[in-house]
Amino acid sequence: MKRRNFIRTVAACASVAAFQESASASIAAFNSNTSVKNAGTSLPGKTKISLNAYSFNKPLLSGEMTVPDMLDYAAQTGFEGVDLTGYYFPGYPVVPSDEYIYNIKRKAFRLGMEICGTGIRNDLSKVSAAEREDEKKRIKEWVIVASKLGAQTLRIFAGNNVPQGYTWEQAAAWISGDIKECAHFAGEHGVVLALQNHNDFLKTADEVEKLLKMIDSQWVGLMLDIGCYRTNPFAEIEQTIKHAVTWQVKEEMYLDNKVVKTDIGKLKAIISRSGYRGYLPIETLGEGDPKQKVARMFEEVKKHFG
Repeated sequence: MKRRNFIRTVAACASVAAFQESASASIAAFNSNTSVKNAGTSLPGKTKISLNAYSFNKPLLSGEMTVPDMLDYAAQTGFEGVDLTGYYFPGYPVVPSDEYIYNIKRKAFRLGMEICGTGIRNDLSKVSAAEREDEKKRIKEWVIVASKLGAQTLRIFAGNNVPQGYTWEQAAAWISGDIKECAHFAGEHGVVLALQNHNDFLKTADEVEKLLKMIDSQWVGLMLDIGCYRTNPFAEIEQTIKHAVTWQVKEEMYLDNKVVKTDIGKLKAIISRSGYRGYLPIETLGEGDPKQKVARMFEEVKKHFG
């Protein structure tokens, strides 16, 4: 090789190496500064109201209402987004066809609404590693569904309970490992796993914080279910709101294990102080016409959050 060409080659290699080192440093800095709990905290809070499909659980399961019907209702009511729980997709838990997914995505787009999330049932508290492989497989399959829908989050659960003969900490060790594995897969598809506190394996704010610390992934955050902290809910909401990536805002809560009407004004104050930016999916439960219940709650939430 001629001396001049050799010098050019060495210079080019040095430039590539410098670029790769700079790019790696930039990616590392981005990752360290964009963890779920820190994202957006330098900006003022901003919320948008969305509808959780579980509000229409009975009519959707019975066939009285379809997912497209629910999208029409959500748009007419004034929602900006929808959280389309996977239970109502044909064939669940088998993933729906691409044709179905993209038709739903197109309909939401034409209605001017965003599909902000979807969700599945899973139980990672099972002792059997083989059974948990099936649970992880389902999570990963629905990560792909969420990605195709354009949804930012996939709601998952930690598990149903603490298995008999094991401590919370022992079960948390394998649950956190399994979720971390799924989170790595979710990150490859641009989907955040929204771990719901559901008064199951996760009953308290302290347990939520312990498990999220063990998982330690920027692709896992909290679906903050305000109805599943059972003793001092507002204190626990305030404790864990820094992890929130989405919500279940319900018309009723528990205070000292007694059902009370949700104080939306008090919730608004906590959310405003936190600087949370994102969707607030509302979910109504229980007896009564879900269309009327959802409409009433939408107006109340909108009155406080604008």
